[in-house]
Amino acid sequence: MKRILQKSTPFAMAGVLCAVLAGAAGAQDNAPEPMLKKTVQTAVAAAGQRLPLEVPAGQVVQLRITGENVHVDLRDAQGRHLRRLAENGRGVQTAMWRTQGAQHEQLWATPVLAGQPATAGLQVLQTWTSDGPAPLSAADTPMGPQLQALQQAVARGAGTEAFWQTVQQQGAPLVEPWQDGQLLVTFVWRDRGNTNVRLFGSPSGDHNPLQKLAGSDVWWTSVVMDPRARLSYGLAPDVPQIADARQQRRMILATLQRDPLNPAVFPTAPWGGLDDIHQGRSVLSLPQAPAQPWVAARAGVPRGTLTRHVVHSAILGNDRDVWTYVPAGAGAQGVQGLLVLFDAHAYVHDVATPRILDNLVADGLLPPVAAVIVGNASPEARGDELPPNPQFARFMAEELMPWVQAQGLGQMARRTVVAGSSYGGLVSSYLGLTHPELFGNVLSMSGSYWWAPEGEAPGWMQRAWQTLPAPMPNVRFYIDAGKFESGRGARDGILETTAALGDVLRARGLWVMQRSFVSGHDYVQWQASLGCGMVALLAPQHMQLSRVRGCKGVPQ
Repeated sequence: MKRILQKSTPFAMAGVLCAVLAGAAGAQDNAPEPMLKKTVQTAVAAAGQRLPLEVPAGQVVQLRITGENVHVDLRDAQGRHLRRLAENGRGVQTAMWRTQGAQHEQLWATPVLAGQPATAGLQVLQTWTSDGPAPLSAADTPMGPQLQALQQAVARGAGTEAFWQTVQQQGAPLVEPWQDGQLLVTFVWRDRGNTNVRLFGSPSGDHNPLQKLAGSDVWWTSVVMDPRARLSYGLAPDVPQIADARQQRRMILATLQRDPLNPAVFPTAPWGGLDDIHQGRSVLSLPQAPAQPWVAARAGVPRGTLTRHVVHSAILGNDRDVWTYVPAGAGAQGVQGLLVLFDAHAYVHDVATPRILDNLVADGLLPPVAAVIVGNASPEARGDELPPNPQFARFMAEELMPWVQAQGLGQMARRTVVAGSSYGGLVSSYLGLTHPELFGNVLSMSGSYWWAPEGEAPGWMQRAWQTLPAPMPNVRFYIDAGKFESGRGARDGILETTAALGDVLRARGLWVMQRSFVSGHDYVQWQASLGCGMVALLAPQHMQLSRVRGCKGVPQ
């Protein structure tokens, strides 16, 4: 993929590094919780710059990071890499970790491209005083045959080395046949003196606690799953305990990492190929999980051109990264479709959107399709702009789409797909509602259709389409959701609210293709759904081909 970085507007905090200084230098580990009181202005040297960040050991810190042409990393006292906190090109980012104290870790900003200015901005959003690792929770999960055999061996005085060698060779997690055609999936962690370990990405939506096999160094938890499941997950050892119960659930992010015993990783080369266990997620694909044939790189497939721009909005009063993708051969054949996709931080850097489009065009499943991948001005702006917001709709209609037209990428509404996941799916449906003259196709993956303005009942989008006066706009929909996204108790989840929206749209006479997959709120699924939705909306005649059978989904 040819990548072109056009001249871009620097971030609002360019050239300013904001660091929290926790009391006087040499503060002790039991110092009071630091507050953001002092701003330090500095420039990032060509060889890299150590940033002044002093926080007592054991504190949990959340940073907001901006910058241009710079990575931000944690290093140990000897300068060795510990953890990447922010990667160049991903826009405004946040990072959370449990500090080891200034004597044991250093914060560094490192330029990426030599000879170009490197700017960065750091702001401490919040710190929490940790009371140590969270207490171990009791767990009641089924134990599979392999662990039962290990438990019996340990009771006889055997060690666990042979078990760990087997796991290393076969890869984690353990997958064993279970009742009624289901599979028992057992996630394991080798003890390193840990107090607790939790599973992130469980089908339940909970952070399942692992339990320790008595007399051993094996932490484990098991989940019964459909053999068609695919998900990403991580493991978090020694999740800290804080006093604020409302924030406790977020603490898993402070120690979250990939499963060191699972070689399957998403994205395939997380964070530019950096060997960093904290970046990316581990992937579990059970034997009957649908194929994802357009995700992997292929030799010999012509690659399009990806270009980064910065677009200013006078309506919203902010700037954002916008990436354009032009397919290979577009000059000869002409662009014949347009994808407008939200959340560029994910759909450029994690989900390989250009590669997916390259492969679909090479397979003859799509005509040459261009893409405009829209970034967020900041994580905070995402939460304000993507849930139905008339000002954001104005930005899209009055500023962004004319800009797209000026780039030579504009298409008629019937050849334009507006797409996204989560809030991105929600705003896509909103733009189909408010601007069908621009967006004739909506591709929604796990859309947040539970959303409603404060004080209103859930399901605003369903009501908006239900009450839209006739005649109905000519908008086509591809919508999907994961079986693991069902609601809890009396509250409907994304699975149920997506189904409800589909019912409303069909009742109003609109064309809808609706799918469910055995997955969760997960980019590992959405990277496949993106291809399925594009074919369904722009080339529906191909949905019957065997090459597209992975898009069939499972019964609603």
